[in-house]
Amino acid sequence: MLRDINPEGMNTLVRNLEPIAPDLARFVVEFAYGDVYTREGLSPQQRELCIIAALTAVGDCKPQLHDHIEAACNVGCTAREIIETILMMAVYAGFPAAINAMDTAKRALDIG
Repeated sequence: MLRDINPEGMNTLVRNLEPIAPDLARFVVEFAYGDVYTREGLSPQQRELCIIAALTAVGDCKPQLHDHIEAACNVGCTAREIIETILMMAVYAGFPAAINAMDTAKRALDIG
């Protein structure tokens, strides 16, 4: 599934973890995208918006947030949906988290 929604992100993940923790890359690919992401109940668009919200709330995940914004676009999410998801997190995760995520979105979406 990860290869389908963000092939470059998958390649980067595997390449970065290969020298130190190849099993971690395998866990992400097999568990997160094999077992969890493919479950019924949410569309790929809904899943990516949930992930964007979570990464925004966590805060210190700019590379992962960037990858998931790209993945969200790849599965059909609009820039407006992504921006609104991040904006909603200002209420629940705080303004600094939302501002930082918006900066990442600006670069990922190539806005301004």
